[in-house]
Amino acid sequence: MAEATKTKKLKKTSKAGKTSLTVVFSIISVVYVLPIFVVLLNSFKENTFVKTDTFKFPDAESFVGWANYIKGMTFGNYPFFKSVLYTTVITLLSSALILICCSMAAWFLARVNNTTCKVIYYLCVFSMVVPFQMVMFTLSKTADRLKLNTPWTIPIIYLGFGAGLAVFMFTGFIKSIPLEIEEAAAIDGCGPLRTYFSVVFPMLKPTMISVGILEIMWIWNDYLLPYLVLDRNKYMTIPIHIQYLQGSYGAVDLGAIMALIVFSIIPVIVFYLTCQKHIIKGVAAGAVKG
Repeated sequence: MAEATKTKKLKKTSKAGKTSLTVVFSIISVVYVLPIFVVLLNSFKENTFVKTDTFKFPDAESFVGWANYIKGMTFGNYPFFKSVLYTTVITLLSSALILICCSMAAWFLARVNNTTCKVIYYLCVFSMVVPFQMVMFTLSKTADRLKLNTPWTIPIIYLGFGAGLAVFMFTGFIKSIPLEIEEAAAIDGCGPLRTYFSVVFPMLKPTMISVGILEIMWIWNDYLLPYLVLDRNKYMTIPIHIQYLQGSYGAVDLGAIMALIVFSIIPVIVFYLTCQKHIIKGVAAGAVKG
């Protein structure tokens, strides 16, 4: 009887603890979602009411329907859909380059595992803690000299900045793959490239998806790197286009800006919600002690 009573008490305590955690994390989730909800509300308001009644729901007086979205997409001489195109090109090219190059580099570092490879690995890990502000001025000058200031060449720069996290996660996962699988492929006559693409690459799928999601979300929303590197008279990404959404004498149409912000975050939110389960799998798979 005493043990049964003790077990019931433990179950009640555990249930109460879970309920408390659920409440706490629900509150935290609301706090994080609130700014997005406020942006969505204000995207349907007239500019004046965005400034004065920021947290109020649109009413008959302030509601403007889709006018802010139309104005945001047609404002100025630079087409918004051109910015969407450049952002998409940069995001896809950069992510593909990071996934392929960093997974191959991580495979080499994990399998060779000599002093040189260890130094390179720790340099990649160290790059994650280096603030971007330390290198941004020299980066912009170097990018101009090497002609890396176009949407088709800036992925090379993103490869350098995204390599740290990607190599770290890929290396952890590759160390968990039995070496015997690759040895069997070598016995069957596979060279290094064929072994990678036929044997290693398919097994990297969980980490590939996880790294891809994180890199795409980062590159799609990035403002500072394209702003410093790209020729803004020719190429604008979505964040840069939104920043330039202002009228004469510095007047800013907040309603149109909110509309474009909503438009820009919808693809990322949909993409994240669709693929979020793979993030946990990929991080868990890459968190193997080697």
